[in-house]
Amino acid sequence: MITVVAALIQAEGKLLVCQRRRGTSFAMMWEFPGGKVKPGETLEQALVRELEEELGAKATIGSEVYRVQHRYAELSEPIELIFFQAEVNPRTVRNLVFEEILWRDSSSLPELNFLPADNELIEKLACGALLLKDGA
Repeated sequence: MITVVAALIQAEGKLLVCQRRRGTSFAMMWEFPGGKVKPGETLEQALVRELEEELGAKATIGSEVYRVQHRYAELSEPIELIFFQAEVNPRTVRNLVFEEILWRDSSSLPELNFLPADNELIEKLACGALLLKDGA
């Protein structure tokens, strides 16, 4: 099982979403920032590292929000995707690896083509079944 962590970063009521770059796996699909946990890292350490690499931002990791397992035909192993609330200073966020990054209202998330593993969470966020706290 591949363990992946992702951050739900909220500022002024909007969530940060990221579009995967052209020419990469799952190109042009949307996701929340994050990535694979490396051996020896805690989930939180991995997410801090990923947010620094992807957004150039120092993050404070909050509580776990959601967890899902998914199998992609393109991958040899299933993934466990763990979402955390995270806090960053929105003014420090830079797009270092994505095609595009946007701040979106939860209700508008279904308009974007998210990775399949994210879809269950997207539905819950969009309909208000899962609410995020202000701040991490």
